[in-house]
Amino acid sequence: MDKTNQKRRNIIIVSNRLPFILEKTEDGNIEVGKGAGGLVTAMAAVLKSRDGTWIGWPGYVEESDIEGSMLPAIQSAASGYSVKPVMLNSYELKNYYEGFSNSILWPLFHNFTDKCIFLSEYWKSYKEVNEKFAVTVYQNADDLDFLWVHDYQLILVGSQLRKMHVGNKIGFFLHIPFPPMDTFARCPWRCELLSAMLEYDLLGFQTIQDKRNFIGCLKKIIQHAGIDEKIEYDQAVSEFQFGNRLVRIGVFPISIDYSEISFKAKDDKARKRVGEARRNNPDSKIVLGVDRLDYTKGIPEKLKAFGRFLTLFPKFHKKVQCIQVVVPSRKEIKAYAELRLKIEQLVGEINGKFGTGDWLPVQYMFRTLDNGELISLYRKSEIAFIASLKDGMNLVAKEYCACNIDEKGVLILSEFAGAAQQFYKDAIVVNPYDVDGTAMAIYRAFTMPLEERKSSMRNLRQNVKNKDVFWWLNSFFNGAFEKDLPVLPLVDEYFPCNFVRHPKAWKS
Repeated sequence: MDKTNQKRRNIIIVSNRLPFILEKTEDGNIEVGKGAGGLVTAMAAVLKSRDGTWIGWPGYVEESDIEGSMLPAIQSAASGYSVKPVMLNSYELKNYYEGFSNSILWPLFHNFTDKCIFLSEYWKSYKEVNEKFAVTVYQNADDLDFLWVHDYQLILVGSQLRKMHVGNKIGFFLHIPFPPMDTFARCPWRCELLSAMLEYDLLGFQTIQDKRNFIGCLKKIIQHAGIDEKIEYDQAVSEFQFGNRLVRIGVFPISIDYSEISFKAKDDKARKRVGEARRNNPDSKIVLGVDRLDYTKGIPEKLKAFGRFLTLFPKFHKKVQCIQVVVPSRKEIKAYAELRLKIEQLVGEINGKFGTGDWLPVQYMFRTLDNGELISLYRKSEIAFIASLKDGMNLVAKEYCACNIDEKGVLILSEFAGAAQQFYKDAIVVNPYDVDGTAMAIYRAFTMPLEERKSSMRNLRQNVKNKDVFWWLNSFFNGAFEKDLPVLPLVDEYFPCNFVRHPKAWKS
């Protein structure tokens, strides 16, 4: 690490993946494209303004036959900031990424302990790869730089840097939920993970409940952590002394680039696509689901609820269609292949039971949509249906609201998605395990009076606009540098722990 004095504090972002998409062309070459999404946009803007660096894995294994021009091409795609790749081999990819990250931490943190595979070789590889990331950070950081580590794949990076005597401010943000004590305690490496998290100066979580769970685990597992019994669980940011450092724990719900998405929803291409779709099917109403292929997303539960809705309310036959988009993910993991088969069987059962020659109840798409297609779907759908069994936030909910410029849509949202803590007043919030209750919620959404729909969606859109991805960034940086916190109230109010379902769903 460069020990020369600096007047300027730069930023280093550390994530499992670099913000690029690598694709192999028909002639065998690899093209580098910029990653999409509000997070990448916001991070890139911050890095450009602070001469920053993004450290991460470029998305291919180092023993692959990659042309020597690949690294310059990646750097060229990151105009305005530096990129430092961390290369992984196939063994590390299997044991660190597919193994510890996605066969232990992912299911554990989402309360799917039955899917955890606790293997010591996974832990060994996880430690080694986290050290590899830390070394790359050490080699590229100056003394005043702020180091921001992201997500569950890299929990140990901060502690590895402390072992190298790095005294910089280091922040960590967990994009997924943090589990309660009874769940987290099942991990054989629980003490090591929690101790590593205490090496950060600021720990960021998505919701108050995640923060509560983390503090609860600290008190039970790391008994020498020194957390004051009077610590305020429900404050936006809490702090306590750990050794000779002050550790801050904050709630920073992540968001989207509202302005960009809402602007694209108004452009001519989106308007023409929506107009054409409505002319072709003027009497058809759409329930939209957009989910990555994952057992946490509740896709089978969603399909069961839609099937139950069609059973309970036959007058809606031929008048509604569920469009379910499933984005391919982690196809190499057995649980995901099994989930895909289950989803396709349910789609076939519903279409076989209710479909006719001129009406397909469920339109199923297993592919990645481009931004134009997705925005058009958001705009033409009367309902967005999110049935997550556990979710850190769920940005699809926020994207749908940003695109709903006519303010006529309805959001059906699982109470187990982090977004429910922001949206519970104006979304129809459901328990996705309650098939009948969720079917009734679909009915309620379709029969909701226009003024109520417009009022609720207007509130949702304002919520997303006020707390967009740039607000999220500012809130986290303020938390790290001990300025007045937060920039805006995190939420006006948190829904109660005994909350089950939005009462609007049960009005007659």
